[in-house]
Amino acid sequence: MRYHYTPPIIYAVSSGGTYHCNHPAYSVCTLYREGVKGLAIIQQRYDPETKKTWWTDIDPWMVDALYFHPNFQEYFRKKAGEKNSQNLFPTVTIRQIMWGLKMKPLKREPWETVFDKSPF
Repeated sequence: MRYHYTPPIIYAVSSGGTYHCNHPAYSVCTLYREGVKGLAIIQQRYDPETKKTWWTDIDPWMVDALYFHPNFQEYFRKKAGEKNSQNLFPTVTIRQIMWGLKMKPLKREPWETVFDKSPF
């Protein structure tokens, strides 16, 4: 039996922030920064009326859950990097970071697609 991450009833956001950019796949993400290094996290959304999906920032209740996870700093050191010439930071999906941190995953929806495969 699989168990999935369930959102808390009460949450606060004290880390991470929203970052607007000109990425080809998304225009807004959740960004964790430390000095000049950063890691962008995105989550896929779905509109049932138009059947359209898009990538955007993560749910606010996930921001601190990721940041305060015991393995976050190690994951951040491996994946984060400086901005490239287009002002873009390295990007991972919410599902990729949850698996990387060994957290219970969010429930997979049938409309979800894969953003990319990580070389790590």
